[in-house]
Amino acid sequence: MTTKEEILQAFRFRHACKEFDGGKKISEEDFGFILETWRLSPTSFGFEPGKLLILQNAELRQKLLPVTWGARRTLPTASHFVIILAREAQALAPDSGHIAHMMNDIQQLPEEVGQGKKAMYRKFLEHDFRIADNEEAVFGWAARQTYIALGNMMTAAAQIGIDSCPIEGFEKAAVESLLTEEGVLNDAEFGVACMVAFGYRIKEPREKTRQPLEQSVAWVD
Repeated sequence: MTTKEEILQAFRFRHACKEFDGGKKISEEDFGFILETWRLSPTSFGFEPGKLLILQNAELRQKLLPVTWGARRTLPTASHFVIILAREAQALAPDSGHIAHMMNDIQQLPEEVGQGKKAMYRKFLEHDFRIADNEEAVFGWAARQTYIALGNMMTAAAQIGIDSCPIEGFEKAAVESLLTEEGVLNDAEFGVACMVAFGYRIKEPREKTRQPLEQSVAWVD
């Protein structure tokens, strides 16, 4: 089993790598390992609102450059460049096809259990978080869940010596429009939540800086 110190070493190793060694590629086995940490990450109600676009097409990467200012050096050099999608509000409505698919085909819930879970989910959207009538808020809720998996993927990558860079520096509407025009995004069902690049560093980063623990943690006894 991985020791606590090995896990902390991975966190110390990980940094936002702004430029990769373009001549080094992640093996299929290693990237498959990273993808499995995405698949196994938790989501609210287990409804898996995210999807990955693994962008290996050099021409399409080049087209994205003008509207992804936070990826100017990572897009051309990353071994694997990933666009993380989150489902739009209509695709996450209690009566949507996706929710039915998740409960019936994936979770394989008995009908009465599924009906109870759907009622609970509807209450969550309408009463608990009060986001059912706010499409932007529902998308934001779905996007936040993808960030859990994003963190897991980056940590898992660091544990096997692979660098990464999470990216929010992009023009969301322009990126979605381009991906839709290229036929790789159904913008009625998905929107872009964030991006992440994987590869191998070309230089060592500066020392990691963080606040002391006591400045970012409060105990309530």
